[in-house]
Amino acid sequence: MVAPPADDADVPRYWRELGLPGLVDVHVHFLPERVQAKVWSYFAHAEEHYGTAWPITYAASVEERLAVLDRLGVRAFSTLPYPHRPGMAAWLNDWSSEFADAHPQVLRSATFYPEPQAPAYVAEALDRGVQVFKVHVQVGAFDPRDPLLDPVWGRLAETGTPVVIHCGSGPLAGEHTGPEPMEGLLDRHPRLQLVIAHLGMPEYREFLDLAERFERVHLDTTMFATDFTERLMPFDPADLPRLAALREKVLLGSDFPAIPYPYAHQLAALDRLGLGEEWLRAVLWHNGARLFSIEA
Repeated sequence: MVAPPADDADVPRYWRELGLPGLVDVHVHFLPERVQAKVWSYFAHAEEHYGTAWPITYAASVEERLAVLDRLGVRAFSTLPYPHRPGMAAWLNDWSSEFADAHPQVLRSATFYPEPQAPAYVAEALDRGVQVFKVHVQVGAFDPRDPLLDPVWGRLAETGTPVVIHCGSGPLAGEHTGPEPMEGLLDRHPRLQLVIAHLGMPEYREFLDLAERFERVHLDTTMFATDFTERLMPFDPADLPRLAALREKVLLGSDFPAIPYPYAHQLAALDRLGLGEEWLRAVLWHNGARLFSIEA
């Protein structure tokens, strides 16, 4: 049996012994400097929001963070920008495009918001080769079923472009979070290639339902099963067989850099689920490599 990684320096040994060429992480954030600073400031006051401290393990420069991911063996990763108000998305998409131009290991990422301009800048992002979109329902404070987004969802269902969507009610609930809006969206656009961030925490069971019901709904492991999350939003072990059966639809996500523990702990937490090495190989590399056409 392959032993889980003891620390970040041990991560390459771990994926090599699993027979993998590295890791694909669908849930990483790189943001414009002033946006990143505001995000980190928010987490510095996490106790006011979440009732618990949230120290950022990798609060470092862009170059240092890129070097960490390289040392870990993360061969491909997203940048996942997301707006909190109208008028931000197109600018974030331009920045993300320039960042991806400079860093070939980046999965070209973009975002959108319910506003009249959304269909145009989403089309432009697709023309530029965007590989993944990010939507944050709680931060954006909008209903994903907003009629302004209907043409966007329709286009993305046609293209099959993955959308990482934070739609669960954890760590904070919003007016439009939870499974009900997502079920309504998928009933309208059943071919959407959605990646449910954080496995939908804390509504794990309901989002497992959606992944089982809709062919192109995936789940990402961001912060899932870690000590930090299990203390706040535990997963029912009775649902582990369902998670095992969904092996081909689960993708590695970490939330790097704003995680309150070392990257290795996310991998160790997935390992200790006891779902087997084939499940781990699928989640850590094969599913992401297939979804984003990444060669070994």
